[in-house]
Amino acid sequence: MAETKLNPEIFDLKVENHELIKTAYDAYLANSRSSHAKTLKRGEVRGGGKKPWKQKGTGRARFGSTRNPIWRHGGVAFGRTGEENFTKNLSRSAKKVAIKRALSLKNAEKAVIVTDKALKQTGKTKDTAKYLESLKLDGKNVLAVTHEKTPELIRMTSNLSNLKLVRATYLNVFDIMNADAIVFTPESVKDVENWLIGKEEA
Repeated sequence: MAETKLNPEIFDLKVENHELIKTAYDAYLANSRSSHAKTLKRGEVRGGGKKPWKQKGTGRARFGSTRNPIWRHGGVAFGRTGEENFTKNLSRSAKKVAIKRALSLKNAEKAVIVTDKALKQTGKTKDTAKYLESLKLDGKNVLAVTHEKTPELIRMTSNLSNLKLVRATYLNVFDIMNADAIVFTPESVKDVENWLIGKEEA
């Protein structure tokens, strides 16, 4: 099979500023963050209905409830409500530029591999392990980019902690930057080119 050439508009950019890559990386983490933590306000804490001491004559500061935020076992002032929104918006074009730059950095590190060596979709994890060993990638964090995620491929890769399977049009900066090696098939390279250069809307 003829050698697949990597498009320089995606894999050979001169990256002088990493700020956009950092922004896309942080946005991925922020958008994956959930908001389940919740604290109790003073009106939600049980107890505290009785005034701890009379208003005047004790020489102490006046208090109406033992659930005041400055008291032990009191409520929390300005605490988490469980409704926080941590999402960060990044335009589609900015995401694509960030992915191009990230791929260019990885390609400069010789971490991008394009192979037509087929991984037989047997559904067995051991076949995937042998495949990675044949590419000398065993023990490394590998991002495998595929044209389509079939049930067999998912079953073969889901039990390997050092490998992540992703469709070409679902690439993101977080996975790219955290991978020691990125394995493409010639078909998935074409998918990435069509997606990132704008020949085909994803």
